[in-house]
Amino acid sequence: MKIMAIMAHPDDIEMTCSGTLANYANEGHEITMCNLCDGALGGNIPRKELAEIRKEEGIQSAKLIGAKYIPAIFEDLDIYQDKPSRIKVARIIRRVSPNIIITHPEVDYAPDHIITSKLVFEASFLSTLPNFDDGENSTKPKSGPAVPIYYSDASGGHNFDPSIWIDITKTFNIKKKMLSCHQSQINWLKKWRNNDILKKLELQAMYRGSQCGVKYAEVFKALKASQRVRALKFLP
Repeated sequence: MKIMAIMAHPDDIEMTCSGTLANYANEGHEITMCNLCDGALGGNIPRKELAEIRKEEGIQSAKLIGAKYIPAIFEDLDIYQDKPSRIKVARIIRRVSPNIIITHPEVDYAPDHIITSKLVFEASFLSTLPNFDDGENSTKPKSGPAVPIYYSDASGGHNFDPSIWIDITKTFNIKKKMLSCHQSQINWLKKWRNNDILKKLELQAMYRGSQCGVKYAEVFKALKASQRVRALKFLP
């Protein structure tokens, strides 16, 4: 299968679903990691320089599981739920043609996360319509229903009621290594907000693991809507 994780900033995928992506990779599936926003507001380094740093961190993280990486197409807090943005995201999704998409939940702490979630919902539907002109003369999509979407855990687990628990005990170390690629955030967040994101990563994985009787887990819920569900097991 083709698995696509689309989230706002570099490090969001690592925090929420990279253990599951590593599970997929171990089973031989094709993984694509996409960040829509450049992360340039996440620090006190000049924005252009920080955007390049965070892009490279995302690339290095993706390499650890053999994933393809698609860098940002928007600046931080400059992503909107509008027609031009919907077309840009649909173009990316059509290019990948994923079997499933993992994205942010509909409610989270950051505006970029929430808008990313909404855009993925809209754009993933648009990308499958044969009369949608994405401006790239790309191959028309295969006929079939809209792409299934799985929402990942919210930051800190707040306001998120999961329905699926995935055991990532065997892939937790690679999840931690993937997040460790994002040194710009590890260092800055410790100083700015006294936030140790590596510790937070482990605590949240342990908390979700304790709910299902394993050491480490990640949680999800499926978008339950016509054409978005399948009579198949998708998560590893």
